[in-house]
Amino acid sequence: MNLHKFDEQYMKMALRLAARGGGWVSPNPMVGAVVVQKGEVVGRGWHHRYGEPHAEVMALLDAGSRSRGATLYVTLEPCNHHGKTPPCTAAILAAGVTRVVIATPDPNPAVNGGGAAFLRERGIQVEMGLLAGESRRLNEAWFTWLATGLPFVIAKAACSLDGKIATRTGDSKWLTGETARAFGHRLRHECDAILVGIGTVLADDPQLTTRLPRRQGSDPIRVVLDSHLRISPKAIILNLKSPSPTWIATTPVAPGHKIQSLESAGAEVLVLPQEKGRVSLEALLQELGRRRVQSLLVEGGAEVLGTFLDQRLVDKFYFFYAPKILGGKNAYPAVAGRGVDNLAEAHQVRDLNLRRLGPDLLVSGYLNQS
Repeated sequence: MNLHKFDEQYMKMALRLAARGGGWVSPNPMVGAVVVQKGEVVGRGWHHRYGEPHAEVMALLDAGSRSRGATLYVTLEPCNHHGKTPPCTAAILAAGVTRVVIATPDPNPAVNGGGAAFLRERGIQVEMGLLAGESRRLNEAWFTWLATGLPFVIAKAACSLDGKIATRTGDSKWLTGETARAFGHRLRHECDAILVGIGTVLADDPQLTTRLPRRQGSDPIRVVLDSHLRISPKAIILNLKSPSPTWIATTPVAPGHKIQSLESAGAEVLVLPQEKGRVSLEALLQELGRRRVQSLLVEGGAEVLGTFLDQRLVDKFYFFYAPKILGGKNAYPAVAGRGVDNLAEAHQVRDLNLRRLGPDLLVSGYLNQS
């Protein structure tokens, strides 16, 4: 790459712009773009919502005639095909941009390499690879889904310092503070779907919606693991004013009349293969991937989280720790399941990150390679 002095600075700006599309653009990736003319930023843009103009087009519109002879910084290779919108490469060519700096190639077979090649063939200087790792991390769910056909699985739990999510009597509200809970709702907004087990539904009757200030968030698709359809049609999750659907994942042993009752209540029942009497998680992830669910937030409870971990299906985790110690061997743990028999089998966390959220501590990291 023939990089200039401030190229990294402008690409970081484009990445920050791209992140604004989180929760709104799926199944498209988050993309940001910056137009620079003689050292001055003259245009900024990002992909706002699925179906709306892409980041490059927004930045070029913002720059107007100042795009001619300018450099365009974009976090993902520009598309060169007709989809929901016209190809961005045509807009770049028409705007008179002379140099394009791209963070990472687009792995989509309809785009990969084609956008950069189109621009180079028409005399535009193209640089590829600047902050590629940061760009891939921003769209880690999208890259995972394109590579595997499966959702990027995020495990979330809120617990005490000794790893309990509730006292021995089941008391758990509110374990963490407002800042941590707001972060959790932001996660819901940014994920395509959220999953809990039937135990959580029966115990807590949750909404599983996104509740951010001034309704600045979208609700994820709600997924419930319920092998025998114990959920009631009167459950809150089935009686919400929400544009996002509720899917109940069950097994072939589920009674037909219960399926009909839940479908009448507005849910969609997914009858999936069973594994040891429970919904096969691999089959569920395959079905979700087929339905273009790119990111799945697993909120529990403990048995569900434990089973996902037992089967090595978790890509990333967010554990919120409140500055409290509950104690008690009968208090509810954050993670159950079978667990490992020896330390050599333990999940090895990478890229561990610690962050304060008000009085609480957020620990996050990665488990699977992605």
